[in-house]
Amino acid sequence: MLKNKLTFAGMLVGLISSSMLLTACVNGKATMFRANPSHTAVYAESGPTRLDTLDWKYSAPDKTYSSPVVANGTVYLGSNDKNLYAISQKTGQMKWRFKTGGNIESTPAVANGIIYVGSWDKTLYAIKESTRAIVWKQKTDGPISSSPVISEGIIYFASEDGNLYAADANSGFRKWDFNAGSPIYSSPAIHGDYVYFGTLKGDLFAVNRNTGQEFWRFKANGKIHSSPAVDANHVYFGSDDKRVYAINIHTGQKSWEKKTAGPVLSSPAIYDGNVYIGSKDGYVYSYNAEDGTREWEYRTEGSIFAPVTIASDTVYVGSTDTHLYALDADNGSLRWKYKVDGSIYSAASISNERVYFNSVKGSLFAVK
Repeated sequence: MLKNKLTFAGMLVGLISSSMLLTACVNGKATMFRANPSHTAVYAESGPTRLDTLDWKYSAPDKTYSSPVVANGTVYLGSNDKNLYAISQKTGQMKWRFKTGGNIESTPAVANGIIYVGSWDKTLYAIKESTRAIVWKQKTDGPISSSPVISEGIIYFASEDGNLYAADANSGFRKWDFNAGSPIYSSPAIHGDYVYFGTLKGDLFAVNRNTGQEFWRFKANGKIHSSPAVDANHVYFGSDDKRVYAINIHTGQKSWEKKTAGPVLSSPAIYDGNVYIGSKDGYVYSYNAEDGTREWEYRTEGSIFAPVTIASDTVYVGSTDTHLYALDADNGSLRWKYKVDGSIYSAASISNERVYFNSVKGSLFAVK
């Protein structure tokens, strides 16, 4: 199903978005898609730079486009069987599952003992981690494939109904909503006072996170499935128009764009002055963040829809050629690759010196 393929995890959302992750959710720190609210996708924890062994594998009963999130010794993963799965980080055994009314391609976020996840049943759920009870839920007018982002006690999430929502993370009280006029698969990213996200009309928006008012919008020439990443100067994203864009966050003007040979549905990572992103043309690209100079490229044997993850100076990215690749962030050389049982559309997460990732067939892997 094309719609499924385009939503990597939550983003592409899943293929879009939310993975992920940062460190364990302690002292109020939130764990989410692309590691942090700015979606730089850089993990402070160490990831495997040399392939050692498979630690464990868990098989979900249906396809998985959601990306895994690791928090408090548990790996959370959504499935197209409508369940959110909680898997032991240590053993790979299922702890519990939570049933919704639709596919879960959104990537969960975890903060203060609450798990937040969107479903195709048009609902965002806040679930108490210890009891699996629903703390609150928000109904929208469209399926939710985009992954939520949490910052300073507020959760921001988007729906295919074309709206971006902001709600109190503890109570679910809705602060505001912003109508973008087109379905949203792209997962929102936050930097400073603004939330950034793209739409299927090709608009990249900057919206004030406090008021819900539009700051600026930039028009690409194709749909935006890619979830943006933001630094102090630019917001970076890919488009179905086969381009990678860098937009000045202060003006909304384009600083640079680079053309690839295929649509860019992958979500970028920002690390050490470079932007890393995949394309449907099968290549992983590294660009200089300031001027867009191509630093290196690496070719896989299949299209790349998966978001890029960074840890230990290593680029982790999955391909439809059924391999997870680990590339040297400096020069793009192959450190290792790991073959699985199907295409990879979702983002890898790093925790406890392991990389967690899943194939579309529903297999979740922990590799060290």
